[in-house]
Amino acid sequence: MRFFSSLNTYYRLLMLIISTTALFFLLFIFLYSYTKKQEKEVYKSAYKEYQNEANSIFELNSKTHIAAIIDVTFWDELVDFTKTKNEKWYKDYIEKEFPTYEVDYIGIFGLNQELLNKTTSSKLKTIDFIPKQIMPTLYKSKLVRFYMKVPEGVVEIFGATIHPSNDPKKNKSKPSGYFFMARLLNQKFVQNLGKISSSTIKITDTNYHVPTDENSIEVSLNLNDWKNDTIANVNFERPFNLNFYNTKKILFIIIIATILNFLIYFYYYRRWIYKPLKLITNTLEKENENSITGLKNAHGEFKHIGNLFEENNKQRKQLEIAKEKAEESDMLKSSFLANLSHEIRTPMNAIMGFSDLLHDTNLSEKDKTDYLKIIRNNGKNLISIIEDLIEMSKIDSKQIAPNYQSLDLDKCISELHRAIKITIPEEKRIEFLIHQSTSPLKQKILTDEIKLTQILTNLITNAIKFTKKGYVSIGYKVNEDDKILEIWVEDSGLGIDEKNVKIIFDRFRRVEDEFSIEISGLGLGLSITKAYVELLGGSINVKSTPGIGSTFSISIPLIYEETLIDVDFVQDTYKLSKAENETILIAEDDDINFLLIQKILQSKNYKILRAVNGKEAVEICKNNTNINLIFMDIKMPIMNGFEALELIRQFNKNLPIIANTAYSSFEDKEKIINAGFTNYISKPLNKNEIFYLLNSIFS
Repeated sequence: MRFFSSLNTYYRLLMLIISTTALFFLLFIFLYSYTKKQEKEVYKSAYKEYQNEANSIFELNSKTHIAAIIDVTFWDELVDFTKTKNEKWYKDYIEKEFPTYEVDYIGIFGLNQELLNKTTSSKLKTIDFIPKQIMPTLYKSKLVRFYMKVPEGVVEIFGATIHPSNDPKKNKSKPSGYFFMARLLNQKFVQNLGKISSSTIKITDTNYHVPTDENSIEVSLNLNDWKNDTIANVNFERPFNLNFYNTKKILFIIIIATILNFLIYFYYYRRWIYKPLKLITNTLEKENENSITGLKNAHGEFKHIGNLFEENNKQRKQLEIAKEKAEESDMLKSSFLANLSHEIRTPMNAIMGFSDLLHDTNLSEKDKTDYLKIIRNNGKNLISIIEDLIEMSKIDSKQIAPNYQSLDLDKCISELHRAIKITIPEEKRIEFLIHQSTSPLKQKILTDEIKLTQILTNLITNAIKFTKKGYVSIGYKVNEDDKILEIWVEDSGLGIDEKNVKIIFDRFRRVEDEFSIEISGLGLGLSITKAYVELLGGSINVKSTPGIGSTFSISIPLIYEETLIDVDFVQDTYKLSKAENETILIAEDDDINFLLIQKILQSKNYKILRAVNGKEAVEICKNNTNINLIFMDIKMPIMNGFEALELIRQFNKNLPIIANTAYSSFEDKEKIINAGFTNYISKPLNKNEIFYLLNSIFS
């Protein structure tokens, strides 16, 4: 080893060539010996395979006759013949059909072994050769096949018991007789079998000795009589040309050619193969960009491979992006549908429940006002939830960011307290409390009001749901040093064990116990809450003790609103409107939506006109120059709002036209404003927003 390591590269390669050459010579000797051994093994294997093939072909040759005799012996007329011995029936149905059976003998016997009738071909002169001794055996076995020697040669005999057609298994009735078929294994049989098997066939005596010949394979099949004694053999012979001499000659040529080829191959290997392959290996293992560049600079196919690697890298990156988007799309679709079903039920329950309560004629005006306020608030929540679920899907695909606005947190918590407190079932003895913070916020904060409200609503309603008696409380504390706002919801409910604390924020996962089974839902509330908290840049934690209660706390960044905005301005400004006698055209195809906006506007003495589609709105504008403003629905039959706007602007460019539609996304708003609408108002309609908008236009 030291001697080898002391050599330079040239002599190392030379030693490698010499060693490899010696190895090839040893391999040649081994192959030559192996070839000699294979001569015997191949012949033995071929003989066994040919024997199986010959046996299968010979057996298959008899299958047709076995099937025929089975079919015939389930013949009710044949059963009758064994009793009536009707000669005419036999001639019409057996003798006349004799050629179709492709046999040389047909015989029908009674149970007393009496020959009832028979038919033979001209090839078979022997008349009575069916052994009577076989019939008791046939009576039990129902079917037999054996061979016999007759003066004309060897015959193959098929026998079966006769039964009615309603006894297909021959186990319900006793045999009515015996039916025999026989065929002579003559020269024609031998020729046909030879064509099928591509062999030379001959029938020999039992003392025939199979010769040993390397140029052919010959196998012998025994033909046994009804006593299972061999009476003759069927010999199959096929040429078998094993030219191992040529194989040995080829081995010598190969060993010489291999040596020459090795010398040439080694020279060009490093130049044409080794270096490019090394670059390919580096590319595959390490995704090395320099290796791809080296391949692109190579010659021939490797240059093309380099280009393919570069293209493949680009396509792989595109596929990874497409795969992520496809997975996100599928996940968002499933999550959206499930979340919609889960989250929409709470506000709908309040809306439908308090709507039913309004039918009570004994309600006081105060109760009616409270119920209507609850219905309206939950209607707003319902719209917010639907929009939030859509945004949730976009959040998962990282397509949107939170909408930060100014928020009075104390006012927000108070409103939540009032709205949720009256929804607590009377049978639940729960006290809903607000913990006053020892260090309250001095001013408004910047956050996403809708999402924070939904987070707190989810946590509070969840706490009430899993609390039978005791209390549910909400509070917050401010960490000015770390700029963190922590809001917590505490309850004295059932609590959560340590195992389930780990899964409650997972989608579609719920704590499975006797209490949770009674509660509907898909287990999405806390996962949605967690997603909203993380969207706001915060985190959510839970501390819980089974049987004592739970505390859910969220921590979000504390960002103060520097500029204070009078949020009540919008609510009261509409009262300043002085122009209330203008003519307003409402383009709306839905009767309920038209009735709502009509009632809102009529409360301020506006004159109302209506168009049920965009085309009608255009015609009314052409014929009525007194119209001061149009509320235009976007989605209408015949002509939509965009098309109507384009036609109206051709003859009246200054008429205020407000889009009134259910489309509410940022993209929809941008499209509406860019189309040329004066302003935009989304459904469901807000009376205060409408009056504020009209006041800003008419004033």
